[in-house]
Amino acid sequence: MISLYRWNFCEGKACGEAAGDYTDRVWSRAENVSNFMEADSIFGPDSRLVYKHYATLYFVFVFDSSENELAMLDLIQVFVETLDKCFRNVCELDIVFNYSKLHTILDEIIFGGQVLETSSAEVMKVVEEISRQESASNSIGLVTKTVSGWRNR
Repeated sequence: MISLYRWNFCEGKACGEAAGDYTDRVWSRAENVSNFMEADSIFGPDSRLVYKHYATLYFVFVFDSSENELAMLDLIQVFVETLDKCFRNVCELDIVFNYSKLHTILDEIIFGGQVLETSSAEVMKVVEEISRQESASNSIGLVTKTVSGWRNR
């Protein structure tokens, strides 16, 4: 099992316990039931949970009643579409070996609990630009650590 947690409202041990509780509930649900669940007993009052199962991956978002349930389900779709564009059919190994890129994508879509972008194409533009800048910074030569090395340049 591979898990990515991004908590905007939870800290410490309570988050880990909550993750275990909802994981058990989501995995034990039948395929023909709704993707929405009340999450009051896990995350506190006024909490809802939406999940979507793609191939071998489960994507779960927790939100409060101020958010639209269908919009959250659509947000999962945008996230998965972006991951698919970035990794060409995202799988567990993509998540394991590209953890920082996954967080970058998530930061472009949601930051601090607020939805920033819902266009997969716009998110990909930013992610590609960040990747270009990272590869450019990796290609910069090493800085000489000695004074004599600086003088000989």
